[in-house]
Amino acid sequence: MSMWVENFLGKYFNGFYIPSIGFTDVLEILIISIIVYEVMLWIKNTKAWMLLRGIIVLGLFILVAIILRMDTILFLVKESINVLAIVVVVVFQPELRRALEKIGENNFRKFSSLFDRTHENRRFTNETLSAIVNACYEMGKVKTGALIVVEQAIYLTEYEATGIELDCKVSRQVLLNIFEHNTPLHDGAVIIRGDRITSATCYLPLSDNMQISKDLGTRHRAALGMSEISDALVIVVSEETGLVSAAFGGNLLRGITPDVLEEKLGQIQYRNSEIKKFSVWKGWHKDDKK
Repeated sequence: MSMWVENFLGKYFNGFYIPSIGFTDVLEILIISIIVYEVMLWIKNTKAWMLLRGIIVLGLFILVAIILRMDTILFLVKESINVLAIVVVVVFQPELRRALEKIGENNFRKFSSLFDRTHENRRFTNETLSAIVNACYEMGKVKTGALIVVEQAIYLTEYEATGIELDCKVSRQVLLNIFEHNTPLHDGAVIIRGDRITSATCYLPLSDNMQISKDLGTRHRAALGMSEISDALVIVVSEETGLVSAAFGGNLLRGITPDVLEEKLGQIQYRNSEIKKFSVWKGWHKDDKK
């Protein structure tokens, strides 16, 4: 029996190479997998997706040129490949910078929290959550426009610098007073970090997505723009309709109820909570072109 097994293995597995896998190999595979996954997410959520599509089309074009032996085109491609690489870096510099900022700030905070035993796991209290919700819907009833940015892991210091520093406790009355018509602080956005309002009248980047609904005004475009480049939850109160909307991750949920807004704030209230994606309106969704 043993001779038969030995002959069988020698016949079918002779020369079959089984590599030895050690701890370093497994660790290397995990690191590469995480990097590839993060790059794919970054490509999906930024303009890099357009770049990837362009590279695919260009690759297919070069493949056709190789098959048909178009020597002139292949020569031009070979000579211009270095220039194209530089052009890509220059054109997509903002996206590359934001991606590196997110990686650096998220990882640094996670790493530092391991050694900080006094680190508060909760971003803001229930009182702050209730104050934001109540203020938004009170302003919605009288159609007072508002733009509120609730900061998470990524610091928004460069956008705070565009406004007026406040550093005051979040309350319903303060938010109502800030966004009251014809007051010095009503124009622009409020940035909230934890239980405090850090700045008001802040300028936010507008979304450059050309396929978003034409019904959206500057506040909604600013909310989408901020949510595209950060992990902040941005709340908008429409001055025209009084509807309350929320933007997160480049997505916009329009006309939400107080319960839904409270739920979205609750999802980001704790640092280790898993933030669920909005099943929401997206600017490029086919139904939004109507």
